[in-house]
Amino acid sequence: MSVRIVTDSTCDLPARIVAKYDIRVVPLHIHVGNREYLDGVDMTRDEFYAKLPVFSDHPTTAVPSRQKFHAIYDALADEGASEVLSIHISTALSAVADIARTAADETTAALVTVLDSRQLSLGTGFLVEKAAELANAGKTVKEILVSLEEQIKRTHVWAALDTLKYLHRSGRMNAFISVTGELLQIKPILKMYDGLPGAEKVRTRTKAINRLVDRLKAYSPFEKIAFLHSGVVEYAHALRDEMQEFLPDKEIWIEVINPVLGAHLGPGVVGFACVSTEVHGGI
Repeated sequence: MSVRIVTDSTCDLPARIVAKYDIRVVPLHIHVGNREYLDGVDMTRDEFYAKLPVFSDHPTTAVPSRQKFHAIYDALADEGASEVLSIHISTALSAVADIARTAADETTAALVTVLDSRQLSLGTGFLVEKAAELANAGKTVKEILVSLEEQIKRTHVWAALDTLKYLHRSGRMNAFISVTGELLQIKPILKMYDGLPGAEKVRTRTKAINRLVDRLKAYSPFEKIAFLHSGVVEYAHALRDEMQEFLPDKEIWIEVINPVLGAHLGPGVVGFACVSTEVHGGI
């Protein structure tokens, strides 16, 4: 029995990991005015964040079609897959998993199971990597799902935003809150745990970074951890350096947040995704 793994471009897995396990990544769509880009295909992430403040039209995002998922599932079956596990960004944030489920229900060439990761960015990515490792070890989808459900309970993602204006532009925040926040130098902190998005607010970037450090210390020790940013790699390095004594003795990833999320969060974001060795719960 051969199990193959599918995900979407919001998972933020490094290309080397995707290639290592031959993971199929379905790109989401980014629209800027009349132009359409495939996330991770038509524009690099560095290019996107360099252009984001000066785009004449604010970028909007869209999910792949049902037909796209259906074609990928059929192609994997043609390559010999008997089962497909399709893992996607939380349904609290996007309709990707719902569309994938519709395509899965229509697929007859292979048995397709769709998992709502209940996470975003590398919170999803770490689940995809684990699923691929287990699939390569010969585990069934049923066995893989048991492991992933347990990992979800130990996974946290936090991000400190530099500005509220991109949330406002994307329609995720009303204008009054956005303008007031800018005047008061409010720095929102967004967080995700087990499908539940949350938010906090502090007055300065320094306080925001201190809050991230506080939560990282609370969630340690770590099985996996990565630092995330949207065009401010120096902040991600500084956060990593602040946490050096708490980090596992293995490669620590520093990754750029995908443009689909970045269109809503804006440039200047710094944060982390981690899998703790123990369940801490809550957001």
